[in-house]
Amino acid sequence: MGHEFESLAIILGLSVAAGLVARLLRQPLIVAFIAIGIAVGPVGFSWVEAGGAIELFAEVGIVVLLFLVGLKLDLRTLRSSGPVAIATGLGQVAFTSIFGFLIALGLGLDVVTALYVAVALTFSSTIIIVKLLGDKGELDQQHGRIAIGFLIVQDIVVIGVMIGLTSFGADSDAPLAQQVALLALKGGGFLGGVALVSRFVLVPLMHRMAQSAELLVLFSVAWALGLAALSGYLGFSTEVGAFVAGVAIATTPYREAVGARLISLRDFLLLFFFIELGAQLDFADAGAQIGQAAVLSLFVLVGNPLIVLIIMGAMGYRKRTSFLAGLTVAQISEFSLILMALGLALGHTTPRSVGLVTMVGVITIGISTYLILYSGPLFERISPLLNIFERRIPISADEQVNGAKVEVILYGLGRYGTRVAEEFLESGLSFLAVESDPQLVGAAAAHGINCVVYGDAESPDFVHTLPLATTPWVLSTIPDPVVNLTLLRALRDAAYPGQIGLTAHNAGDADALRAAGADAVLQPFTDAADHVLALTGHRPPPPPDGRDQAP
Repeated sequence: MGHEFESLAIILGLSVAAGLVARLLRQPLIVAFIAIGIAVGPVGFSWVEAGGAIELFAEVGIVVLLFLVGLKLDLRTLRSSGPVAIATGLGQVAFTSIFGFLIALGLGLDVVTALYVAVALTFSSTIIIVKLLGDKGELDQQHGRIAIGFLIVQDIVVIGVMIGLTSFGADSDAPLAQQVALLALKGGGFLGGVALVSRFVLVPLMHRMAQSAELLVLFSVAWALGLAALSGYLGFSTEVGAFVAGVAIATTPYREAVGARLISLRDFLLLFFFIELGAQLDFADAGAQIGQAAVLSLFVLVGNPLIVLIIMGAMGYRKRTSFLAGLTVAQISEFSLILMALGLALGHTTPRSVGLVTMVGVITIGISTYLILYSGPLFERISPLLNIFERRIPISADEQVNGAKVEVILYGLGRYGTRVAEEFLESGLSFLAVESDPQLVGAAAAHGINCVVYGDAESPDFVHTLPLATTPWVLSTIPDPVVNLTLLRALRDAAYPGQIGLTAHNAGDADALRAAGADAVLQPFTDAADHVLALTGHRPPPPPDGRDQAP
């Protein structure tokens, strides 16, 4: 193709077509874009050339990606998921790095390449996981919150790795102490300058920019590119500067507005990064690399979830939660590919090793997508094999209540369940709470809710440890319809003589629970709307038939 503009138009058209095919196959678009890069690169039509528009757009896309990572780095999310996010995130990174390095050496890679490959295998795709869990409505579920927590830990680690590589990656004859001192001086000056500008200039300036949404977006991109360029000039990578730029704006009131407007730009520009990556792949030794890629892919698909299962099981989490969270790390991420590209730019890696990791990325992303989409049926099939990753319940619920009369068994101590439990305490109602999250058990104790037994609503055997014969009500404040239906069946199979109340967040789930035989359905959002009507002096609508009142 003689004209770059026409080539770009054709490449975008092909990307749209490949994206449609990927959607039909329920695959992330990353896989389709890499395939297009291979087709338009030297292996295919040779439409992509070094130094062209594709490469420039790819560089800007990486800057915008790292800018948004800094902008969205919410440590409150990390705190909310508690020690499990830190332990699982750091534990998985350490496990994958160490054993991945040994496997890479065993496959014949040299030490430096093996180290890069091992580190690249540790990172999982936040973008893909958030999209898949969001589509399934699982972001707010226990395993979803934990997964987002340790993905944030991974993001922090990858930023640290990039800083280290770009700081010490260049060849230098200076003593190490001198390099460290120079790095500290430049880094401290850079961060200090950004902090001063953020404190005294950035917020007032953004107040003016915010008068126009278009100007606010333009300024944010210019800020990200400017700090990225300055970071590169100082000897760091442009990615580090972009990340710092995002963190700076994250402290302003315009964090959410900027982030929401730049997500589409990020997705568009990352298209060019993956196309350029595919175009750079060297398939001269593809046959020899297939075996290596298969071994490394198997390690990621099995080893990463396995270490999550072990860590979370040791911390007291149930096998279902551990398994579903573990599946989210069964692939490598766009950061893995960026890391390998950075190593190539620094002269540490070769196009062949970049191609190897990209092949692993395509394999693991493709397979893990289906594993996450069908995680429920998959868990049901292999659930008996996962018992070794779960602690045994130390005492039964009967032993915990010591024969005291229990009027309600309450499943779930999330925000809604904790509020219900507090109301029970204030009213003097005798109840027993059941919760599978060790962090929530500890939080409940801090609220004075000590009548808690550690258990899982999805375990059919667990209900037999509860004092069902003498308890008139079992209530579940868990909004997951699958969990509630499983609990309902388990209680009916155990011949529970009392009444069962379950929670639903929408009318469809509520109707399904009533049809399955629930005696009452709790609808917190509907109840809140009724309360608003009462506050405004309007008579709330009567509850639909079958919507009984639980105690």
